[in-house]
Amino acid sequence: MTSLLKKQGIIHKVVTSYHPKTNGQAKASNREIKRILEKIVKPHKKDWRRAGIERKLLLQELECLRLKAYENSRLYKEKVKAVHDNNIKRREFRVGDLVLLYNSRLRLMPANLRSRWEGPYMVEKVELYGVFYLSYPSSPNFFKVNGHRLKQYHGEKLERNKELEIFLLKDPAQEED
Repeated sequence: MTSLLKKQGIIHKVVTSYHPKTNGQAKASNREIKRILEKIVKPHKKDWRRAGIERKLLLQELECLRLKAYENSRLYKEKVKAVHDNNIKRREFRVGDLVLLYNSRLRLMPANLRSRWEGPYMVEKVELYGVFYLSYPSSPNFFKVNGHRLKQYHGEKLERNKELEIFLLKDPAQEED
């Protein structure tokens, strides 16, 4: 035994309470490994071969369950994506369409008193990747916005030079000044 330890370069130390210089963590690890092995082998009365075979079968069964769960998760994600993609409304606007613009900026008035949709605006130009140029129907100036912030205006059609009457609500903080 000592020749084997010397050949492998292992220093043998006896672990007891009388040898405080030995590694206590290794002792605790070995104790845990021994406890785990006893739980596995105990039902088989120290039959190591049979315990190993049963352990291998349990691991194979666990691997099969994991693969089935992975496959089910993949199928579920595909179905949810298909439903989501079917529910997406395509936003296709043409030049001359009237649209509403979503204003996501912070406001001081409560949200239930003011609509976040502004407009109607007229689509002046359509570019690739959802870029739209809008203008007020009564103004020649236009500005660029992302198509995700737009929705179709279903109100009455407006003439090009028709004046719009706009009522702006004042914020309570501004009224006190």
